[in-house]
Amino acid sequence: MVRMMRLCKDSEKIMVVAILGLLAGFSPWPALAEVQVDQLGRQVNVPASPQRLVTMAASLTEMVFAVGLGSRLVGVEQFSDYPPAAGALPKVGSYKIPDLERIVALQPDLCLAIKDGNPPHVLERLRGLGIPVYVVDPRNLPGVIATVEEIGHLLGAEGKAGELAAALNRRYQRIKDLAAHVARRPRVFFQIGISPIVSAGSHTFLDELITTAGGLNLAAGKVPYPRFSQEQILALNPEVIIITSMDRGGAFEQVKAGWERWETLPAARNHRIFLIDSDLVDRPSPRLLDGLEMLFGLIHPELKGDLP
Repeated sequence: MVRMMRLCKDSEKIMVVAILGLLAGFSPWPALAEVQVDQLGRQVNVPASPQRLVTMAASLTEMVFAVGLGSRLVGVEQFSDYPPAAGALPKVGSYKIPDLERIVALQPDLCLAIKDGNPPHVLERLRGLGIPVYVVDPRNLPGVIATVEEIGHLLGAEGKAGELAAALNRRYQRIKDLAAHVARRPRVFFQIGISPIVSAGSHTFLDELITTAGGLNLAAGKVPYPRFSQEQILALNPEVIIITSMDRGGAFEQVKAGWERWETLPAARNHRIFLIDSDLVDRPSPRLLDGLEMLFGLIHPELKGDLP
């Protein structure tokens, strides 16, 4: 009963925000021009030229800027920090816990969301208030590139998005061609957690990046993000260790130093333990191609000179 009363109060508060927006000259129910089908197969009524955008994931913020329409963003997910201009935009909570009231107050005529991460009930509440919500669900690198082009079409930036997608496809194909002719695939362990040690299994973006870059993912398997003990990793005998996390502190420098003490480990013996920026490999945005090229250079330094 208490929970129901709270939900009612929240709904009343959100509706008041929407009404105030109408009085101020904004409308959460924009003139609808065309029915679009999002990546979940849902029909979405999208304005002909959306001018007030809210992105509910940092990757989507990057895509909107990449197609040249960052000026239309009125709100972004709280971890949106690239390009730098995104950091100054109003934040609407995290992708897992969006601030519904804040989103409504910004009076968007279109919200861009992701399937994995954004809570479905929040997306439904927005749709119930008449705010169009277009959901994307890229599952691999080609899917990310296609999504860039799709976002461009949705926002009326087909030309810019098409050029960008073509450039990204060329870079992707270049790495695939180079990796297809490598003499051998080094054993790679990708560490994304400290305690416990976590890596990326099959059918994840990280697995695809490692494989496409000509490496052998030692964590490949049915579990998407398996856990490992130090003993298990030493037994796998990785030739390359790549360490990344959203943590910007010094903890991962200590992890790197810890692995370097194992002189019998090929990755330590050959000085092939690397720290990288997590944003280049864990956001399904155009920068995944930067991450892919970087990984190729780390896994196959002998071929790094063949990159553009």
